[in-house]
Amino acid sequence: MNQTKKIINHQSLLLSRYKKLVEQAYNFRQTDSALSDISEYKAIKLLHKINKLKYLIRDLNTLQQN
Repeated sequence: MNQTKKIINHQSLLLSRYKKLVEQAYNFRQTDSALSDISEYKAIKLLHKINKLKYLIRDLNTLQQN
């Protein structure tokens, strides 16, 4: 159970960073398209990490139920 809480905490941290990067990409869209693209790329990479953690949590929960 402790591992699941650590993963969830890490996931929420990544999610808040993801939201900041998406907002930053949106704000840069009109002024600097290169910075916007960089922020969007970093946000996509974080989203992939968040999705991997979702699968890991799901697997841990199914193992704990069995």
